[in-house]
Amino acid sequence: MSVFSLENQLALITGGGAGIGLEIARCLIRAGARVVITGRTESRLQQAVAELGENAGYAVNDVTRLDTLEGLISEVESLHGPIDILVNNAGINQKKPALEVSDEEFTRIIDTNLTAVFSLTRVVAKRMVERQRGSIIMISSMAAYYGIDRVVAYAASKSGVEGMVRVLASDLSGFNVRVNAVAPGFIETNMMKTAFGSDPDRMSRALSRTPMGTFGKPEDVGWSVVFLASQAAAYITGVSLRVDGGNAIGF
Repeated sequence: MSVFSLENQLALITGGGAGIGLEIARCLIRAGARVVITGRTESRLQQAVAELGENAGYAVNDVTRLDTLEGLISEVESLHGPIDILVNNAGINQKKPALEVSDEEFTRIIDTNLTAVFSLTRVVAKRMVERQRGSIIMISSMAAYYGIDRVVAYAASKSGVEGMVRVLASDLSGFNVRVNAVAPGFIETNMMKTAFGSDPDRMSRALSRTPMGTFGKPEDVGWSVVFLASQAAAYITGVSLRVDGGNAIGF
């Protein structure tokens, strides 16, 4: 159906070289969009673009280097055209008891998952406001809703993202720029497998309270992003869409 089509639109996806970010890129392309993925490792981005095909490009960038973001967006738009969709996917995690987390470790995660997200969004949103169109999608986490132990910095950063979505939606929606989030639950990625590999009890608890009885796939997140970016979601802004197999309401 054309209402779900992203044909002739350009999407920028941070952290798009692997995992959920790569699958988001794949789904957006299947919906008709062109994509530009960013990340710090050029070889990984090159491999991802080779997989994604002719409708994908890349730009090497570290989102925490805030002074480079204006140049990044200028370069992307000069080479590929106006950005219609921004997907803030890049992020890092840490599993460590809260009382052992140093200020430096806490700040590193906040800088990547929250401060950089705001800075890049501000650069892109200014251009979207001028054009009177755009969709901004944050990749949040169910950690913003749960009191999951040993992820204090990550949970704080994603809780901040959730608040930012609501405020930016209020600020920008009058300019036809929508702002939403997708909050993945337990999704089968290498990052999740690594985290659960050393913590089988946590994996068992996570699965036991998921009514659908299975962990999610990266494409489950990808298609949710497609929906929020499309005209099918034209009257949706300021929401966080849980993609969790019912985990949030499981008992």
